[in-house]
Amino acid sequence: MTPTLTRRGRVAVAAGVVAAASALVAGGRALDAVVIPVAIAIAAGYVQVSRVEAPAVRHVTPPDGFVGETRGVRLEFGPRGERSGEAGPSFLADVRVRVDEGLDGPTAPIRAAVGTEPVSYRIGYRERGERTLGPIELTVTDVFGLFERELVVDETDSVTVFPPRDPIPTRFRRELYAADAVDVSREREEFDRLREYTRGDAVRDVHWATTAKRDEIVVKEFAAETARNRVTIAGGTEVRGGERTGFTPGGRGGDATDDRSASAAAADELARATASLALALLDDGVPVDVRLPAGRVSASPGGRGRREVLELAARTGPGSVPDDEADVTIVAEADGARFRTGERSVSFAELRREADEEAGANAGSGATRTGNATGRPEVASP
Repeated sequence: MTPTLTRRGRVAVAAGVVAAASALVAGGRALDAVVIPVAIAIAAGYVQVSRVEAPAVRHVTPPDGFVGETRGVRLEFGPRGERSGEAGPSFLADVRVRVDEGLDGPTAPIRAAVGTEPVSYRIGYRERGERTLGPIELTVTDVFGLFERELVVDETDSVTVFPPRDPIPTRFRRELYAADAVDVSREREEFDRLREYTRGDAVRDVHWATTAKRDEIVVKEFAAETARNRVTIAGGTEVRGGERTGFTPGGRGGDATDDRSASAAAADELARATASLALALLDDGVPVDVRLPAGRVSASPGGRGRREVLELAARTGPGSVPDDEADVTIVAEADGARFRTGERSVSFAELRREADEEAGANAGSGATRTGNATGRPEVASP
């Protein structure tokens, strides 16, 4: 794009024209004092701006995270087409970053010396899904601020935003693998290993000697406790007649007051409920098999299990329940989700309230809590 005069540049040109006209009347002294410096500044500014080329940009992106989290991003500029790390020419510019509609990015341009220092800004994770950072728009100016030129650097990067996680009450979780409870009580003499305390563990299982050494609560785990059955979770959405159904994971969205379709809101509720339950079971040491409209994941405690569950929940959209024979069936609508286990049905909102009460009771009794026992959505990276 050809350099154009800024407001300051237009004022300078006007001043130069007036000075030139005055010089014709007052003589050459006025020409030397005003016109020549203005002409030199205009010429130098034009040449400086016109020679600037779009630099290479590298996004130093933050880790993937949960809805509600705020993270910092850094842009590093360098010469295009040359060796990595080699310094390029520097110039002044207003930097504007386009971000996905599911992210809250900078609302005003960032003034920076491009090529001299990195540019940092913050983004808010507003909606789940894979979210895009970039491209980058640069408004280049000369040192006098007389000319400007628009450049676009078509470099993008992405982050994955996971749905919020809410606590699930201990009672509900343990009911899902209650078949193992008898074996646990019968085979407690067979010690297996030590592990970190999980909310709901019995005080009698605390290994006090190791706890004192590590400065964290460690409990004994027995053989029967490590053989818990896999819990199958299947989820889908229901949208009442007359609602719009088009949805693309990572598409336009927001809170309940915007213009998203009911199916998109239901998919968000499904993702949130599924991730909350699956992660809670994994924290308990229980393997899970998660089946959603976007696919299926089998996860075991430790390793990449948590990450795989969160990625599936982040990208899932609306759809029917893929397996009606699952241990837990989650059916979500725009206003919430329900958990069905056998003949019983309970709303996700009721479970959250019960978890809040449980957390309050634990806090009041002075019990040590780990994990997300606050009743608020989790905003920590997996």
